[in-house]
Amino acid sequence: MKPPFRAAALVLLWLAMLPCAAPASMVFVARRGWHIDIGLAVEDLTAPLNAVAADLPGTRYLFFGFGDKHYLLAKKHKAPAMLGALWPGAGIMLVTGLAGTPDAAFGAGSVVALTLTAEQMRILQSFIWKSFVANGEAVSVYQNGPYEDSWYFLATPKYSAFHTCNTWAAQALRIAGLHVHSGGVIFAGQLWSQVERARSVPAP
Repeated sequence: MKPPFRAAALVLLWLAMLPCAAPASMVFVARRGWHIDIGLAVEDLTAPLNAVAADLPGTRYLFFGFGDKHYLLAKKHKAPAMLGALWPGAGIMLVTGLAGTPDAAFGAGSVVALTLTAEQMRILQSFIWKSFVANGEAVSVYQNGPYEDSWYFLATPKYSAFHTCNTWAAQALRIAGLHVHSGGVIFAGQLWSQVERARSVPAP
């Protein structure tokens, strides 16, 4: 082997031995008016959270949201139900499956995609999973949700005026290591402004 070819072969061998960086994944933050959901691609889900998508063929994304059980399941969302949601009570998880893209479902202006490392994705999925009332590594649908391809599951966190759907979403993103704080976050706008700023901050 001539010297130039030998040098090139050594360079290729050295490059092949370098550790490969794990491909980055995305978390999708969607604003539904006063409510914010956290979305993940089904192909990125790992056990045990992937159990939620086990019986959903054709679903490309799952969006997770937290809410007040009494309010969301009330037949009429009038003053008594709204006032009842202010007091600590049972929470519920809403899961929405998408066959299309998040932008197509919610509108491009209502979705922000943030990059996560493999470790951040693991932490985020662990937080979401622990929000479900589970039996080992299985969860059961409580009842159908308000949208097409959506379902309610019982939740472990309590809902109150100081721990709302948006507080939960902020906690999920903060625990995953994104530049978001959850203290004092009650309304969607408080979280959405942070999410838009986090869009320009790369994952560590």
